[in-house]
Amino acid sequence: MSLSFEGRVALVTGSGGGLGREYALAFAERGASVVVNDLGADTKGGGKSSAAADKVVEEIRAKGGKAVANYDSVEDGEKVIQSALDAFGRIDIVVNNAGILRDRSFARTSDLDWDLIHRVHLRGSFSVTRAAWNHMKNQAFGRIIMTTSAAGIYGNFGQANYSAAKLGLLGLANTLAIEGLRYNIRCNTIAPVAGSRLTETVMTPELVASLKPEYIAPMVLWLCHEQCQENGALFEAGAGWIGKLRWERSQGSIVRQKNQPMTPEAVRDQWDKICDFTDATKPKSAEAVGQKLPPSTFTFTPAQCILYALGVGMSTKDPDHLRFLYEGHEDFSCLPTFGVIPSQAAMMDGGLSSIPGLNIDFTQVLHGEQYLELYKPLPTSGTLTSEATVADVLDKGSGAVILLDVKTFSGDQLICFNQFSVFVVGAGGFGGRRTSDNAKAAVPPPKRAPDVVAIDSTTRDQAALYRLSGDWNPLHIDPSFAAMGGFKAPILHGLCSFGFAARHVLKHFAANDPSRFKAIKVRFVKPVMPGQSLQTEMWKEGNRIHLQCKVKETDAVVLAGAYVDLHGASEASLGNLTQHGALQSELVFAEIGRRIKDSGSELVRKVNAVFAWEITKDSRSAAEWTMDLKNGSGSLHRGPAGGKADVTITVSDEDFMEVVQGRLNPQKAFFSGKLKVRGNIMLSQKLEVILKDHAKL
Repeated sequence: MSLSFEGRVALVTGSGGGLGREYALAFAERGASVVVNDLGADTKGGGKSSAAADKVVEEIRAKGGKAVANYDSVEDGEKVIQSALDAFGRIDIVVNNAGILRDRSFARTSDLDWDLIHRVHLRGSFSVTRAAWNHMKNQAFGRIIMTTSAAGIYGNFGQANYSAAKLGLLGLANTLAIEGLRYNIRCNTIAPVAGSRLTETVMTPELVASLKPEYIAPMVLWLCHEQCQENGALFEAGAGWIGKLRWERSQGSIVRQKNQPMTPEAVRDQWDKICDFTDATKPKSAEAVGQKLPPSTFTFTPAQCILYALGVGMSTKDPDHLRFLYEGHEDFSCLPTFGVIPSQAAMMDGGLSSIPGLNIDFTQVLHGEQYLELYKPLPTSGTLTSEATVADVLDKGSGAVILLDVKTFSGDQLICFNQFSVFVVGAGGFGGRRTSDNAKAAVPPPKRAPDVVAIDSTTRDQAALYRLSGDWNPLHIDPSFAAMGGFKAPILHGLCSFGFAARHVLKHFAANDPSRFKAIKVRFVKPVMPGQSLQTEMWKEGNRIHLQCKVKETDAVVLAGAYVDLHGASEASLGNLTQHGALQSELVFAEIGRRIKDSGSELVRKVNAVFAWEITKDSRSAAEWTMDLKNGSGSLHRGPAGGKADVTITVSDEDFMEVVQGRLNPQKAFFSGKLKVRGNIMLSQKLEVILKDHAKL
């Protein structure tokens, strides 16, 4: 099936002759409306004439095509693009072809020689493309061609000015390929070798005759067609031959030695290895960005949720952990950070290796940062589907950072979003961006003492246990493999420390209520050895809990720039409450429970009573709570008091919330029958200490 450009508008700069003319004729022949731009200057940039552009327009119209002429300099990009909009109402394709020569040996190159070349080639292409950019974004389509040359790629005597401008166009194109990808704008670079006014100055007449412009045009048309998804690529072409170029990097050598200064002599001694291109890697970024990995599915039962909870340090020694460890618990729940487990399969199954433009040595991969956001509490069983996309590839010099966005669905419902930030040692230096708007940023903690510090010991087998949740990297279990990575022993998974820190926040600021969890971000700094203790320092600022995690024994920071975002207690709507309760009062009892843990002894001294609560909904019993402020340091649990209550209070879920929030006077509620009390009624007055000071929403 032939390629058609019907409905498309193409601008070709410098199209009064040579390659540009051939492009314009070819586009028009296949149905495009063409803007023929040519200033009509000579090869050195002097003079001005409309004749060249007019002649090409006449040729196109004579064959039944649509074309208009434009005589503006490419430095006036807005005027050039406006002519396309005035004539045809849109702009789809820009071929930056205009150029001049001012050849001089480097020592004889004047400021004018340098500046004029850059103004036409580099600034001109920038100006025209910038003027078209927003139009292409708004219509979600654009194809851009930059024209470099062999002089720019390899260098050429007497063309320092021209070479610099031409290679600059390649850098511009690579960046536009990244920025335009999400808007369906593709940008590629060509290095044509063809007979033209410019090449006549450096080639023999016989060679010029053999390198016809019509041998270049078919490649340009394909790159500009909507079917072509090539992006950020560089092509050489001439005499009917087309080849694609890409960078290549040697494996290199680590010259710096531990506890020793790096010296020029050390570089000299490793020079042959540094320059050895055996088993070279091929760095690339632009063509990888936006690529999707094959979807992955994850089927799980409560056993996986429990195994994960044990893997991040939960224990039956803490009664509050039972809801995450016992499938028969009335509030059995999945820890929020379990959300990383279904999504990591996208990487663990080798999906990254299938992405064009990513040539990854997986022995050099480090987990740099992690972001997780939940859109609803995780189910405790089922089948989830994860879809992963390469959000960006960043050049950090010593390595490359791959940002992988993973969306996880239960059926059609989006459950959670993960962003993995993966650092590939030795894969940098390809000229890409260092930062990305797509990255979820780490945030430093406040400059004050932490509000809460929690300390938890990992076990010698912590990594062996955590890996059973799906991260089978031998670095965490095999001593010989760990030694290859430079570690004395297998290290703990970064995501295991991540889980420890998250549950510390959940315990101290959300009463272990998973519905309060919204998102978490961490940067992994240093490894943890199984058996070491994790110390999580936490700062509360609104609904954001900043945190920093250290190894207690060494004071080394292992998680930095981290935070957990919580839903406010009043935001945890009925839809976010546990499936067993669906009661607004649960929020209050969760808060009361946390406060009893923090100051139970003081409350026991003030109250000295056991209260039983019977919460009703729709005139039926919905929940029972026992508040023991008489024995030990106090406690709160869901369930009946077993005959030990001094006071039993029966109230509906709605009326309970009205009392707590001060909208219903307790005495009026009692006398109106909305609040019923059995036992020592006078003791109920002491509840004000709890409800007024400790449970206000």
